[in-house]
Amino acid sequence: MKAEQLTGPEAFHAEGPVWAESWGGLRWVDMLAGDVLSLGGDGAVHRSHVGDVAAALRPRAGGGAVIALERGFALEAPDGELTRLPTLWDDPGVRFNDGGCDPEGRFVCGSMAYDARPGGGTLYRLDPDGGVEVVLEEVTISNGIDWSPDGRTAYYNDTATGAVSAFDDGRRLAGRRSFAAIAGDDGAPDGLTVDAEGGVWVALYGGGAVRRYAPSGALDAVVELPLTNVTACTFGGAGLDRLFITTSRENVPDGEQPAAGSVFTCAPGVRGLAARAFAG
Repeated sequence: MKAEQLTGPEAFHAEGPVWAESWGGLRWVDMLAGDVLSLGGDGAVHRSHVGDVAAALRPRAGGGAVIALERGFALEAPDGELTRLPTLWDDPGVRFNDGGCDPEGRFVCGSMAYDARPGGGTLYRLDPDGGVEVVLEEVTISNGIDWSPDGRTAYYNDTATGAVSAFDDGRRLAGRRSFAAIAGDDGAPDGLTVDAEGGVWVALYGGGAVRRYAPSGALDAVVELPLTNVTACTFGGAGLDRLFITTSRENVPDGEQPAAGSVFTCAPGVRGLAARAFAG
């Protein structure tokens, strides 16, 4: 199937789309600009600056959002007021990259080095009480993470491995195994989301596509896009039956791929899961 362009190229490096009724629809980030973008009912895109980097966000149970900035987290109140939590590390060569909320309402988010050096990233967990724990060390490009419908299995991308991992103990992120391998010529695994049937949708950076893998790990659907850098995807719409896909202009030569940085959408024939909210 093919995706259709929904917005103009509003972002340089669009990432992390999330649909939440509490927000009134779709939000995503222009990561390296430090901006959170939202899609209005009239199709207009609105932009809010939150820091040097806006890496990932999820809704909060009481309204607002939890946001991963460059080197720490922030809590957005329902009225938009932003409270920045303590910086987690001092190294300016490392930034947050992607994350998601687990079934217990904890925000799990990982980092990477700007130069993508091997082992330069870490996967952190922000608990509702504000405590932060390290859950996985020495990753390279910590990327998409989501959980199966029953919450037992977590799926995770460290982009540099070229593989989607599954954790059979999704709560503790333990029992790691290979779920799906992606050949280098097909792109690199970036963001991911899980649908209501347990299918895992993986955005392929450099591959111009989103792939769906069945719970068995078998490839069973492909969404094609007319550009190279596909970064992340999420389900949304009133019935959670639309797939929204972000893209990037990163490493794209000037004058090429004019739609890069836009959001795309399609109706894949399966429904998604409502975005899990941060309990803090």
